[in-house]
Amino acid sequence: MDPRLQGLLVGIIFGVLLQRGRLCFNSAIRDVKLTKDNYLMKMALLAIMVETIGFQLAAQLGWIKLNPLPFVPLAQIIGGFLFGMGMVLAGGCASGITYRVGEGYITAFVAAVFFGITAAAVRGGPLQFVNKWFGKPITTTNNPTGVYAATDGKINLTIANLLNINPWIIAIIFAIILLVVILVWKTTERKTTGLTWLWGGILVGITGIVAYISQKSYALGITGGWVNLFRTTTGNLDISKGVPYNWIGMEVLGIIIGAFIAALATKEFKLRMPKNPQTFAQVALGGILMGFGAGVAYGCNIGHILSGLPHLAISSILFTIFAVAGNWLMVWYLFERK
Repeated sequence: MDPRLQGLLVGIIFGVLLQRGRLCFNSAIRDVKLTKDNYLMKMALLAIMVETIGFQLAAQLGWIKLNPLPFVPLAQIIGGFLFGMGMVLAGGCASGITYRVGEGYITAFVAAVFFGITAAAVRGGPLQFVNKWFGKPITTTNNPTGVYAATDGKINLTIANLLNINPWIIAIIFAIILLVVILVWKTTERKTTGLTWLWGGILVGITGIVAYISQKSYALGITGGWVNLFRTTTGNLDISKGVPYNWIGMEVLGIIIGAFIAALATKEFKLRMPKNPQTFAQVALGGILMGFGAGVAYGCNIGHILSGLPHLAISSILFTIFAVAGNWLMVWYLFERK
């Protein structure tokens, strides 16, 4: 099967799950601080736990090579912090604004456009020069059990290959910690008409594993998909030539289609316009901050948090810490300081 078709199908499934589970990492992180609501956070943690074991198993079986995202400390610190602030302004994370496009949110579409354009400008576009400011990736040659992808012998850093120990050890410890948190942390009561946090977490985690096996080079992502859609659609207008859409670009398109199908089926699709026109400026700024942050940091909340933490990648751990910090700072500024 054509990889692009595989990406589209995986994206449709992911889009349905995002829409029915209402899974948005901006909401998950924000709600823990703002309303003490952990419902979506527990869904996210469960998905990460499932992927942590699933990624390792798939790698040990030889179906994939683990390929953690590059570790560029300053890029993940600044990029993560800007991304965290941006998703509060945009009203959703990278995956949140993507699936809400399929639900009919005009503000999500505006945020997604500015997110995609800015990320494309940073990744190979007119703003690519900014990447030089952050330095080169820090790598290792350690490859315990041979499960990591290497380029000229260089491997992106994880806790396991940094310590040069069997990655199963770190994965099991991390999965147990997550399981304890999930079991001990009392779930916020919430009425839901879609997926519960339990089923949502399990199914999203399984989808991430399937995505990795399908794409081979990585699991689920968002930023690279928007970059591919914008760059390919606007950069190749000669219809006589092949259009180089790729797996992740089709995945993002699939998310929108899947969310649209799910919203239609449950009568939740509706074109929604903000009452205050200034909201457009706010979400556009949020999209720009998210696009710049994800562009320089080599990934967004899906690339780093959902797909990166299961690798125990140093880059993804650092990005997550500063994305949460940026999110909570903007939550304080917009909602709590008065």
